[in-house]
Amino acid sequence: MPALIFDCDGVLADTERYGHLPAFNQTFREFGLPVQWSDDEYAQKVKVGGGKERMRTLLTPEFIAEAGLPTAAEELDAQVARWHRRKTEIYTGIIASGVVPPRPGVRRIAEEAAAAGWTLAVASTSAEPSVRSVLEHAVGPGLAAGFSVFAGDIVPNKKPAPDIYEFALARLGLAVTAAVVIEDSSNGMRAALDAGLRCVITTSGYTRHEDFTGASLVVSSLGDPGPGDTAAEVLNDPFGLAPHPCVRLDDLETLLARTAHGAS
Repeated sequence: MPALIFDCDGVLADTERYGHLPAFNQTFREFGLPVQWSDDEYAQKVKVGGGKERMRTLLTPEFIAEAGLPTAAEELDAQVARWHRRKTEIYTGIIASGVVPPRPGVRRIAEEAAAAGWTLAVASTSAEPSVRSVLEHAVGPGLAAGFSVFAGDIVPNKKPAPDIYEFALARLGLAVTAAVVIEDSSNGMRAALDAGLRCVITTSGYTRHEDFTGASLVVSSLGDPGPGDTAAEVLNDPFGLAPHPCVRLDDLETLLARTAHGAS
């Protein structure tokens, strides 16, 4: 059966602005670090894959001196690991509080896929406890239990490298023609495309104006039917799928069928 593979941050919920950013800043305060990332600054940090990797962007010689940090590489790595563990604890607490709502359409299309017998997975280079907390919040514990989760430091290279998707395909025993990826960023898209996968983009708070050349569909969200501001706005539709008011499983099946027949 085909597979639907979700990224986590920005896809399942708009976690970057309302979860990760405040968690980073609270961590910096708790450790007495002389930094607080603004929204504009964090918009640049999200282009760096991985939380520890974002923290390491701070480690200029000037910052190390100002913060009174050790200069030995091993000691710095241990310090970053401590920061990141605490940041993950803060972040999972934010998610558990329910203040970051799931994105439109995520639970709906996951339920459609599960009912049709599709394999469901999340592939993210965020910490696994963070990913699992967002997944359960977005789709509910029952449906989340049916997902395979590939997350954290299980591959050598973070996105935009294709490692996490290649790892997921290998573990699931899937051909590239049997899976569709849902991503929100150009880094994630490049990882999926370089792994040979079809990629649907649901733009998020920090990514709407990125270059998504190569995506099979670009929408503002997966959308939901019914009243309210939850319809999917189509931003690029190279296959002419015209999803309205939402992206449905049939649309993803069409993408896979065209892949199998060699359509570009």
